[in-house]
Amino acid sequence: MNDPISNMLTQIRNAQMVKKEAISIPYSDLNFEVARVLKEKGFLKEVDKKGRKNKKKLEIALRYQDGVPAISGIKKVSKSSQRVYKGYQEIRKIKGGYGISVISTSKGVMADEEAKKKKAGGEIICEVW
Repeated sequence: MNDPISNMLTQIRNAQMVKKEAISIPYSDLNFEVARVLKEKGFLKEVDKKGRKNKKKLEIALRYQDGVPAISGIKKVSKSSQRVYKGYQEIRKIKGGYGISVISTSKGVMADEEAKKKKAGGEIICEVW
């Protein structure tokens, strides 16, 4: 099973281990939305769409502070074999508020606190801290 989100998260994790500045992955709308949320929350430096039609790529610039990656951990929650859904009341803080959950809701892909504000539950895609 080829899961583009898992692939993106693994590439980010591996690139940060070897202190890469940026990575390039195949573009998908969901990948772009997840990356956009991570950028908004300060985990990524830059997210860009490159190319056109079926040659689209997602360019992701990684963020470091004093040589330390901004992302200390990243975990896929919902898998293709086991989807994880939560109502907005069930959404919990990650790592005592230091991390975020990325949630795919009917109102779009957003971070956990935004989903709670908008009273929108959905599929928990991943957790980042």
